[in-house]
Amino acid sequence: MTLNLRKDLASKSATVAAVKHGDKLDVIELRRRFIRVRTSQGIEGWTDSNLLLTDQQMDDLRHLADDASKLASQGKATPFDTLNMHSAPARQSPSFFQIAENESVEVIGHRLAPHTAPPETVHLPTPAKRSVPKKPKSKDARSAQAPPMPTPPAPPRNWQDLSKPRVANLPGSAHPAPIASSAPQFDDWNLIRTRDGKVGWVLARMLTMSIPDEVAQYAEGHRITAYLPLGEVKDKEDKESKHNWLWTTSSAGQHPFEFDSFRVFVWSTKRHHYETAYIERNVQGFYPIEATPLPGQEEKAFSIVLREKDGKLYKRTYGFSGYHVRMISKIPYNSPPDLPEVRASRNFDPPPPPVPVSISLSQRLSDLRKKWFSHQ
Repeated sequence: MTLNLRKDLASKSATVAAVKHGDKLDVIELRRRFIRVRTSQGIEGWTDSNLLLTDQQMDDLRHLADDASKLASQGKATPFDTLNMHSAPARQSPSFFQIAENESVEVIGHRLAPHTAPPETVHLPTPAKRSVPKKPKSKDARSAQAPPMPTPPAPPRNWQDLSKPRVANLPGSAHPAPIASSAPQFDDWNLIRTRDGKVGWVLARMLTMSIPDEVAQYAEGHRITAYLPLGEVKDKEDKESKHNWLWTTSSAGQHPFEFDSFRVFVWSTKRHHYETAYIERNVQGFYPIEATPLPGQEEKAFSIVLREKDGKLYKRTYGFSGYHVRMISKIPYNSPPDLPEVRASRNFDPPPPPVPVSISLSQRLSDLRKKWFSHQ
């Protein structure tokens, strides 16, 4: 990803240089959200500060990539179009890399985040009250004042009876429902990993999982969130190998979990198409889904993390052989520690000017003496 530096603040200003992700820039001047920088070659230009990362944020990105390198892949995906990779699951977070269309990436995480960041509350100082001196009223002004309002008559004793019928006394009446405030909007974000190890956040709706179309056609409008191959089957008639698959899907809408259904597909050597060997719906599932080896057995196995009715997470392990899928074990699951966050530091203040070195009186006298004798 390259960033163009412009000669002036205007967006149509000429480009003076192009820098790459990771290049060091010196901050020279700030004007609101715009920043003038200097490259290592000494070229100066303007850009938007939202497109730059501080040294602290670069360190945070490296820590995030290091920790995320241990996460299991939940399947490969490709973007529909050129896609910006963000430092955090937020539209306002800096974008530090671009993924080309059809470039393969690995999905390794998921998060539901607010569509927009909450507005910052600005506390303004309370203005001091100014005492305005009253002007003395003239005799004519006092005479022109309106007469005082007459005292209203006392209400009748039976005023409550006269006020009927009330709205609450009418048949079929109900208390008016309070006006509901607009519900906050959320975005689904995926944490992805590129081939060269870069890690960042992208909008999930901009990715399509790279499972074969002959399997993806059974998604029934649901979004595939993860998939895993479960061994191969040799089709003698077609003379090619086909994978069996596990996938997870999520129904329409946004959910704080990764999937609400999972399914095992097997290749039928008799009918020469994929068939469902096992399906479970209406669940709350979380990453990761993983292949689990069974030493000394031909049977394949995989694990799924689900939230049970008691509200706790459990890791289920299933054995898989042919069309037969069976649960082998279910144990409590402890979520791994959170990944490091890229802090939202935007401190691009230019370095302060050098402080002049104070010269002592003896040094000044010594300098004057040298100048005096040099002129002799």
